[in-house]
Amino acid sequence: MIYLDHSATTAVDPRVVEAMLPYWTGTYGNPSSIYGLGRRAGAALEDARRRIAAILSCQPAEIVFTSCGTESDNLAMRGVLLASAAKGKRHIITAPAEHHAVLHTAADLAEQLDGDVTYVPVDRHGIVDPASIAAAIRPDTALISIMLANNEVGVIQPVAEIGAIARARGVPFHTDAVQAGGHLPLDVDALNVDLLALSAHKFYGPKGVGLLYVRRGVRLLPVQTGGGQERGRRSGTENVPYIVGMARALEIAHAARESETRRLTALRDRLIDGLTAAIPGITLTGHPAQRLPGHASFLVAGAEAEGMLIALDLAGVAASSGSACATGAPTPSHVLTAMGYGPQEAMGALRLTLGRENTEADVDYVVAKLPEIVARLRGDK
Repeated sequence: MIYLDHSATTAVDPRVVEAMLPYWTGTYGNPSSIYGLGRRAGAALEDARRRIAAILSCQPAEIVFTSCGTESDNLAMRGVLLASAAKGKRHIITAPAEHHAVLHTAADLAEQLDGDVTYVPVDRHGIVDPASIAAAIRPDTALISIMLANNEVGVIQPVAEIGAIARARGVPFHTDAVQAGGHLPLDVDALNVDLLALSAHKFYGPKGVGLLYVRRGVRLLPVQTGGGQERGRRSGTENVPYIVGMARALEIAHAARESETRRLTALRDRLIDGLTAAIPGITLTGHPAQRLPGHASFLVAGAEAEGMLIALDLAGVAASSGSACATGAPTPSHVLTAMGYGPQEAMGALRLTLGRENTEADVDYVVAKLPEIVARLRGDK
């Protein structure tokens, strides 16, 4: 199988598995316990927190461990809005091409707290204009949430510029960086973010663990209460093996990021150039250069996504039509709709995302096979 769906998930790196093993059967204590077994688990937890904080250029105490990126987004948005609602601030600014973890949460909060959401537009490439963010800020704005990189079309947003605007206006700024983890720099000061969400399974770590960076001084009420773990911000016994695995996975990805970016960018461009030359009526979606290194997304006129994906699967290629969270949805992608594409156009969406194991031979195979598949679906032969 040629796996080209790394934006959906990644295989767990064997080095990550090795790092996790001792915390299932040996050092398995509850990290909140005071006896030796618990203290050793707690030490591993805090060591992972320090190692992650070093990559994000933040303080360890600013890292909150969660179960996934969706929970991290929810904690950021709900936590900030719950804290600000008492002061009359219930306005959220976001964009219509965000992940549903942000969009659904924003809509839910507006309904529950009698608040309001402003959706700033994206352009044809899917990029937010920072000036639109500045114009949307109001005295009652409680939070701005713009993703670092889009999961469906791979476009990278001008987050640092938006963050500078938010900071100058005194508005907390959250970014869903789930797709950027392992691919882009995550220095929270350089990005000008107050809250940042990551999920380990996007960078060769285990599923079921994520984190939220919360800048010191940002008021955040917990949305999950109980034993008061994570300094009272997210109760529940921490998943020590997975957290250790996430730290190791992020370290591995961070160490190889520059060289892997060069390699993936070359493969991505080879794939884009090959397919656009071989398939009439294919359109690259997202920005041609301002995109994740391994991310290629297209609209294929006259061929529906389902047919292409089934045929690719039969040919030994795993791909997707967009967000894995929306697989099987009968409606066109909200991301493509926000970018101005019509419903019929959006039904031909195809996403091919490269990763560590992919080679030039993989790319060349897809460039050879996909034109045949599209021609068959169009009835050309």
